Amino acid sequence: MLKRLFDIALSALGLILLSPLLICIALWIKFDTKGPVFFRQQRVGLKGALFGIHKFRTMTTDAAQRGLQITVGDDPRITRAGRLLRRTKLDELPQLIDVLIGNMSLVGPRPEVPKYVAMYSAAQREKVLSVRPGITDPASLQYRDESSLLAAAASPAEAERTYIEQIMPAKLKLSIGYVEGMSLANDARLIMATIRHVWMR
Repeated sequence: MLKRLFDIALSALGLILLSPLLICIALWIKFDTKGPVFFRQQRVGLKGALFGIHKFRTMTTDAAQRGLQITVGDDPRITRAGRLLRRTKLDELPQLIDVLIGNMSLVGPRPEVPKYVAMYSAAQREKVLSVRPGITDPASLQYRDESSLLAAAASPAEAERTYIEQIMPAKLKLSIGYVEGMSLANDARLIMATIRHVWMR
């Protein structure tokens, strides 16, 4: 209950304080390319419930038909505005809406698409999906340049295999560790670390 109150208070405050920036980004996206401001994609949340995550759109509207559900390096589907938004992680800011309405938490395991969650073991699903997914967590910080790591692969298929066989298991281990040691003090530390990282970017 305390974590939820913490989430509501900070997400509401964040949306109010950042509203000028959010409006400017939304206008930039609209002028940059045709299509919606937000990108909505089904992710797996608390107890396995599906929800539509909010992100600023950083790719072309036909991106889903043109490639994988992961992005690799200098992906040609990424828009001009999207390159900066992704590099600075500003595309993640609309997830404050998901936190406020209760689909996400400020800190928690990053929500995956159903395709990859189906590859979790029963024990992994039980642990990771026992809490609300978050905007940031230890795995997000450690693998903040995940797209660049995948860019070393010889092909998109090889990149996805690298993600499934190497990166995803490592991120799951970090996420499970977070859940097992979850506390408001740890959440505050991870939020500050994320803010520092975004500011440095």
